[in-house]
Amino acid sequence: MSEIPTTPDWQQDFIATNLLALGHNAWTGYLGGDRGVIICSTNSPAMGITGETFQTHFVPRSRLAACLNAWLAAPDTVILRHHFMNAHILEAVDTYDPSTDLIFLLEAANQVTFFNLKNLPITPPQCYEQVCKMRDEFPLPFTPRPIPSGRISEYEK
Repeated sequence: MSEIPTTPDWQQDFIATNLLALGHNAWTGYLGGDRGVIICSTNSPAMGITGETFQTHFVPRSRLAACLNAWLAAPDTVILRHHFMNAHILEAVDTYDPSTDLIFLLEAANQVTFFNLKNLPITPPQCYEQVCKMRDEFPLPFTPRPIPSGRISEYEK
């Protein structure tokens, strides 16, 4: 099992370092049609040329109750209003402003921390624009598509 970093403000540092990606994912998810939560786990980082990367997922509100029940080991039933943790998260998702705020769950070792991030220095739409702009300025190298097995048509040669 992973250990939780010992730096007292590691979570704030993590958010500050990854705010652009978090905001981009939040706005992309919202543009998909629903409010929701960004979930990130530090338990299985991948190493790349830019350092550690973490799996980040947007969970839309319509799927959030089931996700929280399964992920946070709550009973596999409909979330009841008296279940404080889940109800609190659902209420935050129902009331946050996606154009200025984001809801974030951060998993480290066996703990999950809930963040309702407001008054961000850069809004989710601005994060989205910045990431799109970077993709345009620094496109990934071309990766050829694999040719399917079987006969190649004249148009694919």
